[in-house]
Amino acid sequence: MSAALEQRALKVSIAMTLFVAGLGVTFGLLAGSRSILFDGVFSSIDAAMAGLALVVSRLVVREASRRFQHGYWHLEPLVAALNGAILLLLCFYAFLNAVQGLIDGGHDFAFDLALVYALAVTLVCTGMTLHQRRLNRRVDSELVRIDMHGWLMAALITGALLVAFAIALWLQQTAYAHLTPYVDSLLLAVLTLAFLPVPLGIVRRAMKEVFLIAPSDVDREVQAAMAPVMRRDGLLDYNSHVAKAGRGHFIEIHILTRADFAAERGMVELDEIREQIAAGLSIPPERRWFTVSFTAEPRWT
Repeated sequence: MSAALEQRALKVSIAMTLFVAGLGVTFGLLAGSRSILFDGVFSSIDAAMAGLALVVSRLVVREASRRFQHGYWHLEPLVAALNGAILLLLCFYAFLNAVQGLIDGGHDFAFDLALVYALAVTLVCTGMTLHQRRLNRRVDSELVRIDMHGWLMAALITGALLVAFAIALWLQQTAYAHLTPYVDSLLLAVLTLAFLPVPLGIVRRAMKEVFLIAPSDVDREVQAAMAPVMRRDGLLDYNSHVAKAGRGHFIEIHILTRADFAAERGMVELDEIREQIAAGLSIPPERRWFTVSFTAEPRWT
């Protein structure tokens, strides 16, 4: 059920992102605004990445195959890293374009059309942020969470554009009308800098998972689950290893025992220990690769 909701959320997001992208490109060209055009192109790339995320969301719910024996969880951080990297490059190019525009003396554009665009897109982005946030309370998907943050950032930035365009329209009626040609390039520079935290955050989180950096919260949870287990007579020590890839968590625990522990307790008690450890973990079974081994030889822990 959650997988179906996740995919439906991404489909709705793709459709609305394409709508916003179309508005941005159309109004950007009609109004002669580079900042609006950048917003439209940014949304177009975001829609393409959301489409890729939809494909991945369908893959990760599949059973593991002979070729992908650990499943498809690792594809999620790869897609997120690609998304963030492309958006970073776009922001860098747009910022250089804005600086060039300021150096060249700016340009005039239609503020009335820009205001219509900014108002419409602010309303759409705010509505999508609320919709994705409400739905993700049920789905708890990293892909939907990233998408929701993207809509939130778009709503805040387009709202800021709305205020800026209104101020620029007012400036045209004042003694500072000569400054209005610089507004679009200045807004584009501010827009790209404001967008930067989004792709930077996406890339940072994704690369931590690509490099299998142990998530500290999961590591602490494993340590807490092992504390009561290790009080059993015959359990001497343990080593644990955790990693996260997308929604998948890989947890390996190797427990050092006395040489006669397994013979004394039997397989049933070993499985009871596994159950006790698993009960102390908040990660649902379908999102974890969980291994607990017992050995009397320290070099195998």
